[in-house]
Amino acid sequence: MTKLREDIRNIAIIAHVDHGKTTLVDELLKQSETLDARTELAERAMDSNDIEKERGITILAKNTAVAYNGTRINIMDTPGHADFGGEVERIMKMVDGVVLVVDAYEGTMPQTRFVLKKALEQDLVPIVVVNKIDKPSARPAEVVDEVLELFIELGADDDQLDFPVVYASAINGTSSLSDDPADQEATMAPIFDTIIDHIPAPVDNSDEPLQFQVSLLDYNDFVGRIGIGRVFRGTVKVGDQVTLSKLDGTTKNFRVTKLFGFFGLERREIQEAKAGDLIAVSGMEDIFVGETITPTDAVEALPILHIDEPTLQMTFLVNNSPFAGKEGKWVTSRKVEERLQAELQTDVSLRVDPTDSPDKWTVSGRGELHLSILIETMRREGYELQVSRPEVIVKEIDGVKCEPFERVQIDTPEEYQGSVIQSLSERKGEMLDMISTGNGQTRLVFLVPARGLIGYSTEFLSMTRGYGIMNHTFDQYLPLIPGEIGGRHRGALVSIDAGKATTYSIMSIEERGTIFVNPGTEVYEGMIIGENSRENDLTVNITKAKQMTNVRSATKDQTAVIKTPRILTLEESLEFLNDDEYMEVTPESIRLRKQILNKAEREKANKKKKSAE
Repeated sequence: MTKLREDIRNIAIIAHVDHGKTTLVDELLKQSETLDARTELAERAMDSNDIEKERGITILAKNTAVAYNGTRINIMDTPGHADFGGEVERIMKMVDGVVLVVDAYEGTMPQTRFVLKKALEQDLVPIVVVNKIDKPSARPAEVVDEVLELFIELGADDDQLDFPVVYASAINGTSSLSDDPADQEATMAPIFDTIIDHIPAPVDNSDEPLQFQVSLLDYNDFVGRIGIGRVFRGTVKVGDQVTLSKLDGTTKNFRVTKLFGFFGLERREIQEAKAGDLIAVSGMEDIFVGETITPTDAVEALPILHIDEPTLQMTFLVNNSPFAGKEGKWVTSRKVEERLQAELQTDVSLRVDPTDSPDKWTVSGRGELHLSILIETMRREGYELQVSRPEVIVKEIDGVKCEPFERVQIDTPEEYQGSVIQSLSERKGEMLDMISTGNGQTRLVFLVPARGLIGYSTEFLSMTRGYGIMNHTFDQYLPLIPGEIGGRHRGALVSIDAGKATTYSIMSIEERGTIFVNPGTEVYEGMIIGENSRENDLTVNITKAKQMTNVRSATKDQTAVIKTPRILTLEESLEFLNDDEYMEVTPESIRLRKQILNKAEREKANKKKKSAE
């Protein structure tokens, strides 16, 4: 008979962005016997970096452990966004069950589908928590039906279809097994009990030779690289001489210098760990995800973990604009390259490839969000750099060129559905489903080439007056659609001179399009200062001052009034970019510019390009 470790349960929490997963973990921490009574828990305690807290999304998978009635529940918090799917797949290998958190009003979403599919493929045991049951618009019974339909569609087996459901309001700290909001009790006990009763305990084979697989990486200045993962078999102690089986088939011996266990939100040093434990190991500098640690006399590597390939790439280059070095702390190619290499230490879904120039790198990631968060992180750390327009990565599968397609789910008021359908059809999207969700809302599901979605979200928001909600996730690679898809339909307003933007100039340029800069902003030749209302680029002088004369004017007391400029965010700037433009990123500014700054040289290059075509 198989021996089990009844004192442990390993689970992952999965949900769509914003369905309350991190808040639920906070509440489980508060109500378990883990935290000291004096510990004051910050809201969304699991989200540890600034960008996560600002955007309200989880990027990196976090682990924590809570104690309940003598059982330790290891909880892995997964990213809800498919751009970070590389993390999700590896976590599924570390756990025995998943808790799917679904919003009681919104129901299932494309990202939920992506993560759940990974969990069901690994034969994990699911539990469903319908969260936000206290919302006036909650529709718990229908949402549970939607979840069941999704399970069937994703090929769940009979045991997985027989999932238990708990209804909760994480923000209020209440839960119950009944879908009536009036039955909610001020405790998380129903969730804890359901986890212990339904999620299988890990097998206890601590007396066999060690097998530990690295699923996540962390880095610490004191101990270097740290491998986080699960002990699948055996026991490991501090000081053990072990062998690391590398991805390329080679092996390296090293001594375990430190072991860490997870307690609440802390990582504490421990002396030994047994089968079923989730731990962190240090002692080996070049440890990597998917590698196995075993005893030196019993080397037996586990199957290598599969990680999804990147789908989007862009060029990162050293800032060479006229304002280079004025606002950033780190500006040289050596510093930028070191930072990109450091990111590779922990982000396994990222690729950085050199180009024919020492100042340029091709950086590939899982999507626009993945790469924009890397750019934003570098900017906050004091780096200056430039990036090109994102491009999708085309693959050859069985001799056929293929491109990534995304599954797009849109919730929009009915009056805008016609425009949305037309705009996605123009971007070569194929409609898969259309459902009226009541109260004047329509849900549309499309399959769209990923390059058709680059730059689409700004257009979508203005088309639906801000009422539309769009979610998309990578679906599959399909044969390449020839021709251009998407892209910008309007030209840019480009500065012809260097200096400060003046109110006088802006007043005369405003009717030509939308301005992106405030009066007084320093500009340079070739910098994009707005969007033209027509298709072509237009060079303008935004630094011209009003000529002073001796003549008194009858209108001298009139105040100049200009429209508020549209200041672009990092994502909007990336979406705006064309093939011949760069985004310049510094800790203080985000600017758009032409790759060739001089107007005459630009026109010469365009003529050359046209004659070559």
